[in-house]
Amino acid sequence: MKKEIINDLTTGSVFKKLMAFAFPFMLSTLLQTMYSMVDMMIVGRFVGSQGLSAVSTSSQIIWLTTALCMGFTNGGQIIISHLIGAGRKDDLKKAMGTIAVAVFAVAVFVTVMGIIFTKPLLRLLSIPPDAYNEAVNYLTIVFLGTLFTFGYNLVSSILRGMGDSKRPLVFVAIAAVTNLILDIIFVAFLGLSAAGAAIATVISQALSLAIALRYLYKNKEGFGFDFKLQSFKAERGHLKRLLKLGIPFALQNSAISISMLFVNKFINEYGLTASATFGTGTKIEQIPWVVVAGIMMACATMVAQNMGAGKTDRVKKTVSITATICGVSAVFFMTVYFFFPREIYSLFTSDAEVLDMAPMFMVALVASMPATTMMCPYQAFIEGIGNATLVMVVALLDGFVSRIIISLTLVHVFNMGLMGWFLGYGMAAYVNTIISMIYYYSGIWKRRKALI
Repeated sequence: MKKEIINDLTTGSVFKKLMAFAFPFMLSTLLQTMYSMVDMMIVGRFVGSQGLSAVSTSSQIIWLTTALCMGFTNGGQIIISHLIGAGRKDDLKKAMGTIAVAVFAVAVFVTVMGIIFTKPLLRLLSIPPDAYNEAVNYLTIVFLGTLFTFGYNLVSSILRGMGDSKRPLVFVAIAAVTNLILDIIFVAFLGLSAAGAAIATVISQALSLAIALRYLYKNKEGFGFDFKLQSFKAERGHLKRLLKLGIPFALQNSAISISMLFVNKFINEYGLTASATFGTGTKIEQIPWVVVAGIMMACATMVAQNMGAGKTDRVKKTVSITATICGVSAVFFMTVYFFFPREIYSLFTSDAEVLDMAPMFMVALVASMPATTMMCPYQAFIEGIGNATLVMVVALLDGFVSRIIISLTLVHVFNMGLMGWFLGYGMAAYVNTIISMIYYYSGIWKRRKALI
């Protein structure tokens, strides 16, 4: 294998390796966050609150389907990292072929199911009538481009597993810039509303995937995959490992997404202003993830490689450094969000009613932020060691128990109304964080059998 493809994270300074590996992820997350926010900003300015409601509610549904993809791509990333850490680079070709087949099958399934159930899902979520048609158009177009979204996630996860964080950054940068330009053309100039934002998203992801595949094909020797038709097949051993990791990871993301849709449904019933405020707030919530998600992805890969190499001391040091960075980030963003809620919301909308409601959501966001940020190093650790069962259990508690029970309690027992839904949306993360921290600091994980 060529050195420029595989990055060994099991030697050298833990801090330097982690930060050098994480920095491109942070830039990538920044671009992805901007990518997502551009749709909201342009739609909010040129379509109005109904556009914000349509795109935000649609995004929750899209995240549910993307969760299935991310379950398998994240599982594949962990397998590849463990193979590299264990020095079994000859198995990479079979592993990548297996992951590609599995992700393609999931993409086809999601495309078909998404198109069939778009309208029933939107009705189930009680989307405001003024936003319904916009949301139908947006979702239908995005589901037609599912294969491009899944393909991009597949390529990026394989490269991350190999310790390459720079090239995924390039690919997402291409998508982000293209999306910005096309959003302005389709929404601002051509007046295609939410549908224009969806078309821009699909085209930009397709272009990014095409460039990524071209790069991989030109460098297939260093990449370790020959792209021959017979190489795209599911090898039994790797498929078993992928399903063992991918299904729980997918259930993890899906459970959280479903519970968020549950909360979104009841918020939508408060009307267009509440729906637009919540939808915009969930985008603002992503801003800290520029740092947190970037370091989290790097942490998971670094933990996986070092577990494969049997270096538990480096694993613990990686988690410790990641937790410190996440803690500092939490304090900074909590301060900014608490003191400047209207100013931040005004970047997305000029709707006076939404701006008046903004402080309510931001207070709820600040209250949940210690948990949502500090959850990341410990969740990355659990994913990195390959304990998919615990990831799934914690996520099921987070999604189907904690978030729903906390929300219903705040609304119906404490009579907090809309504020109860806003608080319940984020406070559930405390359950996830506490359980993950107990597992990590107990040291039970040291007795686990090696994944590879």
